[in-house]
Amino acid sequence: MSNTAQPSPAGKAAVLPAPTKDTPKDSFAVLMIGAIGVVFGDIGTSPLYAMKESFIGPHPLAVDPLHIFGVLSLIFWSLMLIVTVKYVFVAMRADNRGEGGSFALLALISSHLDERRKAVLLVLGVLAAALFYGDAMLTPAISVLSAVEGLTIVEARLEPLVLPIAVLILLGLFFIQSRGTARVGALFGPIVMVYFVVLAVLGVVNIAAQPQILGIFNPLWAVEFFQNDPKLAFLAMGSVFLAVTGAETLYADMGHFGRKAIGISWLVLVFPCLMLNYMGQGALLLGNPAAVENPFYLMAPEWARLPLIGLATCATIIASQAVITGAFSVTHQAIQLGFLPRFKILHTSEKSAGQIYMPAINWGLLIMVLVLVLGFGESTRLASAYGISVVGTMLITTAMLAFLLFKVWRWNRWAATAMIALFALVDIAFFLSNIAKIADGGWVPLLVAGVIFTVLTTWAKGRGVLRAHLAADSIPLEVFVKSTAASVHRVKGTSVFLSAAKEGVPAALLHNLKHNQVLHENVVLLTVAVAETPRVEAASRLEVHEVGRGFTRVILHYGFTEEIDIPRDLAAISKQGVALDPMRTSYFLGRQKLIAAKEVAGMALWREHLFAWLLKASESAMDYYRLPANRVVELGSQLRI
Repeated sequence: MSNTAQPSPAGKAAVLPAPTKDTPKDSFAVLMIGAIGVVFGDIGTSPLYAMKESFIGPHPLAVDPLHIFGVLSLIFWSLMLIVTVKYVFVAMRADNRGEGGSFALLALISSHLDERRKAVLLVLGVLAAALFYGDAMLTPAISVLSAVEGLTIVEARLEPLVLPIAVLILLGLFFIQSRGTARVGALFGPIVMVYFVVLAVLGVVNIAAQPQILGIFNPLWAVEFFQNDPKLAFLAMGSVFLAVTGAETLYADMGHFGRKAIGISWLVLVFPCLMLNYMGQGALLLGNPAAVENPFYLMAPEWARLPLIGLATCATIIASQAVITGAFSVTHQAIQLGFLPRFKILHTSEKSAGQIYMPAINWGLLIMVLVLVLGFGESTRLASAYGISVVGTMLITTAMLAFLLFKVWRWNRWAATAMIALFALVDIAFFLSNIAKIADGGWVPLLVAGVIFTVLTTWAKGRGVLRAHLAADSIPLEVFVKSTAASVHRVKGTSVFLSAAKEGVPAALLHNLKHNQVLHENVVLLTVAVAETPRVEAASRLEVHEVGRGFTRVILHYGFTEEIDIPRDLAAISKQGVALDPMRTSYFLGRQKLIAAKEVAGMALWREHLFAWLLKASESAMDYYRLPANRVVELGSQLRI
């Protein structure tokens, strides 16, 4: 049973130091290049389809100056308000020891709230994580497919090859995940930087032919668009929103590159290049409305289109890679915080702790991506499904920022209200416009998010029920030591019993004593506790309580983004007088098999069955905690609840 995210009993646990801001150690130039390659891949590929879908998507618009200027004005002000103001200037200031994202923001705020509000916030944070997986499926599908569709611009007869090529690219992308991304990642920044420069150059060339397009910065064009046809303009916002998908990754990846590198990269390079390209597409449409078929590729001269397809495909692969890596990271955090059972984790780099690979997540994502690509068939149809999960995540971020501004930062009430009202107004407008997409495919990411939300909440609730059941049958450690330790035969060596609880005798110890009728001369009762901070200082990692008669209770503290390595971190107890010879140390793990027999408080019977299945499917703690296979003993038990 995973034993993470447990609150420390009063007077027992070490007091962790106040969070301090951690920043990446690489040079600022390296961080900026890395941020350009990883953070902006998703939002950077939006020009491939955002303008096209705004005009020929589910709610077509006339390709005339009013609609071209209106759409571009909406795109500019959406990028300005959502990405620049909301994420760069506000959300990215809410770092949890340098980390960002839903879980980091949740942990940052929760300690300042009462139990009722904390419960509401917890549900929102879990829902945001669930919605992320819907985005993680759709991003590779729509990005790669839209890039490969450029082949039809070069040669219409190549259309039958679009789907097979897109599928082959996606298969290759997911199959190389097990090798890690450290080497490939070094190329991401330069490639995407070249891509952004090309976006800007194409935009400038086309703007020069229609310089009046610079007028889109005037918000009155957006107002006039709505005044002319409010219903159509409102529905068009669902397609305009495609231009800001990927904005949430600026905050989520803050821990990797730092707020400054991401913020400056956006303001100095990414935002200007994106807007130049969008305006270039608009300028093209002013002079040639028929180019709405695919304005991104038709901006380029005929000789440059094939190289542009290659560059855009590379950019979409990089964007997809960032989302896949993000899925691994979010899943790891969810496991650490107790919302998911353990999945098999492979460490693909000895130098970088963040380089991990999760086979179950990788193959699950691949299956869903292929289903989407083959099921929808073209990027235009996929665009109808894309966006609703992203805007849901953004709405939740706004709600969490409201808690932050009022309860943690304690901004001036009027300033905080004005700021949150602005964010909420924009998010709600986009959310309502995206609701129209549900019937056209938007139900897919919502269904996936609903299933994942059910799994997350079922696992968290089930763990609480199971832990309460085990605690009720637990024997106080002091009583056990006095009554049993002296009368049982002791053998040389050290035994480490993992326990979810910080009190009482672990079930694995009782089972071992019952069957083997011996105890080691040194017995360590070990609990892994995950704090509500991304990282824990090395000096506060180990907490040791001497019980007597060879018994020691140890608590290892980790942050929710850290990887757990019990043998490495437990070795430090030798300095505190506890003998720990790796060759004479055995690890005992308890593994419960649950039989759902009746409904328990707050849990329907079907959820009990789901939890029992998840418990059975959970990976052994041996690999997750990096325990040596030849020194581990697993003791199973059957519980009926």
